[in-house]
Amino acid sequence: MSTRGLSRSRYRQTEHMSDHVVRVEDLRKTYRGGVEALRGVSFDIRRGETFALLGPNGAGKSTVIEILEGYRDRTGGAVEVLGVDPHRGGLAWKARLGIVLQNTGEAPTATVRELLSHFASFYPRPRDVDETIAAVGLTEKARVGVRKLSGGQRRRVDVALGIIGRPELLFLDEPTTGFDPEVRRQFWDLIRDLQREGTSILLTTHYLDEAAELAERAAIIVGGQVASVGPIDELGGPDARVPLVRWREGGEVREQRTQDPGGVVAALHARLGEPERLEVVRPSLEDVYLSFLGDEARRTTAAGGVA
Repeated sequence: MSTRGLSRSRYRQTEHMSDHVVRVEDLRKTYRGGVEALRGVSFDIRRGETFALLGPNGAGKSTVIEILEGYRDRTGGAVEVLGVDPHRGGLAWKARLGIVLQNTGEAPTATVRELLSHFASFYPRPRDVDETIAAVGLTEKARVGVRKLSGGQRRRVDVALGIIGRPELLFLDEPTTGFDPEVRRQFWDLIRDLQREGTSILLTTHYLDEAAELAERAAIIVGGQVASVGPIDELGGPDARVPLVRWREGGEVREQRTQDPGGVVAALHARLGEPERLEVVRPSLEDVYLSFLGDEARRTTAAGGVA
């Protein structure tokens, strides 16, 4: 299922389903001065699912996350996280969440193991501390002060803190920022382990390959609204996935979108012999994502704003 915005009727068709950890319907947030950060956002997250929230800076992703975590009030709409309105969530509810923020502030003087042990004591059924340290690849740094770690290693500590309590729902906000490619893939393996354990995950990331690798479904938020939501390989609808045939002819680059790229290529061969710089491009998640950003820029320009 994929559409430009999840309609309220479509959302209500799923209300009878109990196997959801997050439900968001017509979520709105207006700040002082009438600034609309969210303008009717709707989506849901199924139990055991990894769901990606995608969008440019300023699109409203952080506002959505903060409302779901119970740190920010909403202006309108309905929100349910683990069966509870986040605005009314108590300590028992918060203990069922794991949160990995973009920036956790100043690093403590404690060692990695001391910090994890301290946080583990807050939860009724925590993970084994040493196993958690190993899972994020910090066994050799377990007795090292967090302040002495590199930026990437501190980020792994953030992830360890987020999962130490065995959360039912894990919020990962730009979790691999600052990771080198090898460490990013090690982190992906950790996420896959959590997925196999049945942990539900809400992921925000600017790395579209990360979203495609880890998430079953995603929502693209642009300008405070859901531009598209659905399975990763169906975002944008069928029109957004039409292949593009591109070639060079008469000194100009030409292209044609078609559901039959083989037929177009055959016709070009019949007419031109061997077309220059011939390629068939099948739109990726990045192509679809950028098309929505381009649509928003054009709407902003047409409305007299700054693109």
